[in-house]
Amino acid sequence: MTNPLRTFASLYSTTLLTVLAGGLLTTYLGLKLSAMAVPQIWIGAMMSAYYAGLVAGSKIGHRLIAQVGHIRAFAASAGIVAASALGHALVDNLQVWIVLRLLVGLGMMCQYMVLESWLNEQADNSQRGIVFASYMIVSYLALILGQGAISLYPDLGLEPLLLVAICFALCIVPIAITRRIHPAPLVPAPLNITHYWKKAPQALTTVAIGSMIVGSFYGLAPAYASNLGLHPQQVATFMTATIAAGLLAQWPMGKLSDRMSRSRLIRINCLILAVLTLGLALLPYHPSLTLVLTFLFGILGFTLYPLATALANSRVEQSERVGLSATILLTFGLGACIGPLIASTLMQWFGNSMLYGFMTACTLVLFAVLKYINSQQRAEVPSTDDYMMATGDLVSSPLAAALDPRLDIESVQEQMTPAPTDPDETDADSDETDDADSDSVETNEADEADSDKNAADEPDNSEALDDQQARTEYLAAGATPESTSAEPLETSKPAKDQP
Repeated sequence: MTNPLRTFASLYSTTLLTVLAGGLLTTYLGLKLSAMAVPQIWIGAMMSAYYAGLVAGSKIGHRLIAQVGHIRAFAASAGIVAASALGHALVDNLQVWIVLRLLVGLGMMCQYMVLESWLNEQADNSQRGIVFASYMIVSYLALILGQGAISLYPDLGLEPLLLVAICFALCIVPIAITRRIHPAPLVPAPLNITHYWKKAPQALTTVAIGSMIVGSFYGLAPAYASNLGLHPQQVATFMTATIAAGLLAQWPMGKLSDRMSRSRLIRINCLILAVLTLGLALLPYHPSLTLVLTFLFGILGFTLYPLATALANSRVEQSERVGLSATILLTFGLGACIGPLIASTLMQWFGNSMLYGFMTACTLVLFAVLKYINSQQRAEVPSTDDYMMATGDLVSSPLAAALDPRLDIESVQEQMTPAPTDPDETDADSDETDDADSDSVETNEADEADSDKNAADEPDNSEALDDQQARTEYLAAGATPESTSAEPLETSKPAKDQP
């Protein structure tokens, strides 16, 4: 068995440089705007523009990759992002900076889509879990390195922007010289937002409000720490401690979510998170205490998304998970756009501490909404393989679901690969037009042939009827509807107590 780290060394190297540059640029802009005494609303708008670019890039990226290929699309996106980063050094106009942030988000989403689609097709089914985990670990490591890099340039001059541009230029090299075969073009996953919100309202509500918290942290925490009087090195430590806590919490939180009701775990998470954020908002700054509180915040704040993803996946069938992933990422992007705008406005009106005051309000609202929704639903049946590692700064695209080892690769390819045109059907349509005046005997024969063909194409429903009868008997025995959809009948577990 080949080693994924060696097989995908070029893709992982490119990911490391890309995410490192993106994280460094985000922290630098937050600190730079704070040093320029810019109103907080502008800082929030900068981060919202970035997430808006990510959402838009999920649509544009598919078309670009389909038209020019993966390497050309990646190189073009990296060039646009590098130029946009350097544009901050040439122009001081804040309106222009917002446009540049939008372009950075759009270009980086295209880069993520190239990397993930490449990994999706080249990874063996037996190694998809290792490939996905390695990809996320490299992404988290890059985020941490990006935060640490800002401490090398405490004066916040042009050097960080030059380093960002260098990383975006170098990230093209490994993917440009790789000898691996290009993946096949993919099309956007089917998106039916209303359907998934009806099936998993608790999960998507958690994603929506949790993304407001995460987006506000990434966009405004550097400015918050700077306004406390921290030097850039201390700000880097503050950010690194929070992100590292989120990385370290993924595995234990995943194991815990397999042992208890996820909806209950999310509500407990919300209550504890509300206490932590309230403490950060009200307590005076103390180096050690603040560092401990933000570390605990990272543990809880960065695990809301994977917990919600796990809960959502337990509510849908396997064939729906690709579309669910696209819905989750869209919800995350929209929430991350709105959160920094609201938080920055509150910070401008009521002071620096309102960043965590806003997060406290978000967690309490989320708890209340989840409590209400849960009272209308039955408890979900726990599953041991639905927890997915958090993506940090949305370092993921709608194609990330295809890397999920829980998914059947055939169903993924069926949903995300363009349907080929059937030449037989085209010929049949043409013949029907040309022979419209043929005699009735030939027409009847053609109709019979078409009827036979349609009958042959229809799936055999006998097995489905048997499954439905077994499902009905199983429900009559006391099982919940969620248990029959989350797992096969042979392995279904009895529902836990109402969370």
